[in-house]
Amino acid sequence: MLNEIHRSDRRKQRWSRGIALFITVMLVGVALPTDQKNYHLVNTYKLGAAPDSTREYFDYITVESSARRVYLSHGTEIKIINADNGSAVGSIPGLKQSHGVALAPEFGRGFVTDGGAGKVIIFDLKSMKTTGEAKADKDADSIVYDPASKRVFVMNGDPNTATVIDAKNGTAAGTIALGGAPEFAVADGKGKIYVNLEDKNEVVAIDSASLKVISRWPVAPAGGPTALAFDHEHQRLFSAGRDPQMLVMIDATNGHVIQSAPISAGADAAVYDSETGRIFVSTREGMIHVFHEDSPDKFSPVETVKTEFGAKTMGLDAKTHNLFVDTADFGPPSKPTADRPRPQRLAVPGTFRVLVYGQ
Repeated sequence: MLNEIHRSDRRKQRWSRGIALFITVMLVGVALPTDQKNYHLVNTYKLGAAPDSTREYFDYITVESSARRVYLSHGTEIKIINADNGSAVGSIPGLKQSHGVALAPEFGRGFVTDGGAGKVIIFDLKSMKTTGEAKADKDADSIVYDPASKRVFVMNGDPNTATVIDAKNGTAAGTIALGGAPEFAVADGKGKIYVNLEDKNEVVAIDSASLKVISRWPVAPAGGPTALAFDHEHQRLFSAGRDPQMLVMIDATNGHVIQSAPISAGADAAVYDSETGRIFVSTREGMIHVFHEDSPDKFSPVETVKTEFGAKTMGLDAKTHNLFVDTADFGPPSKPTADRPRPQRLAVPGTFRVLVYGQ
């Protein structure tokens, strides 16, 4: 009888230890997301002025995670830095006004939009040297490579068109009338290109084979859509608007707006991290809004990271999950005029820098 009592006591002790261990594991499991979610500044890289430039200007950021390179639009050049330490590894100079970079690694080529010259500069991915150019149009801005059609799509802001270039040989493949002013564009990898039309409050879908616009979808309750990101697995678009200031989740199969959430002013970039399920939106006001895609039909806010004023463009390093944004010092706005009732603050030449945020 005494032995049975002892065995019963030991069973109770094991059960108690098991419960305690379970509670500990659960508490750790709850704590981990809180610990992991906090993005903070991990590096600042000061890069100075662009060559032969009279003003400080910067735009799209493209991260080539496999090669550990970050391509930075910087006025008259594309500055290329090492993704791990910020050291300069190359540049593509001689541009009038650089905007976006698209990479076609299967052909060893990169493509740069020069909005000031209305053309695309082609460069070699290994040497980072210019090898040619292709004609685009005025205000050549966003650019994306579509692996399904092996074509590069260039969004021309002022003419409301897209120039299409054969990535293999750099020759023109056509022009698409978009019916509105294009901003960000993304490719689904299966033959569709999605583009925000800022002045029409729409996302349009392009068939990359026929070069036809096949769908037009409103982005309400967002307006003035600029930034665009894409979840390939679940076929979800994330479009960020400036007026109203909202992020919307859109079903890319039918254009249905599933959900929306408010963001700060001046949205200019959005990225989706497929490994973590997080959506990031950067804005001119110096904020990175972080959301989590809980399911294909729901996302929720995680945190808002304070950066610096003007840090509105962004790139994601898929390897480290670090975020790259860039900015500069800004002076006060000039006095309002009839032509410019709301003058913007101007960046101070020579103060260009990259800010890296990580966990």
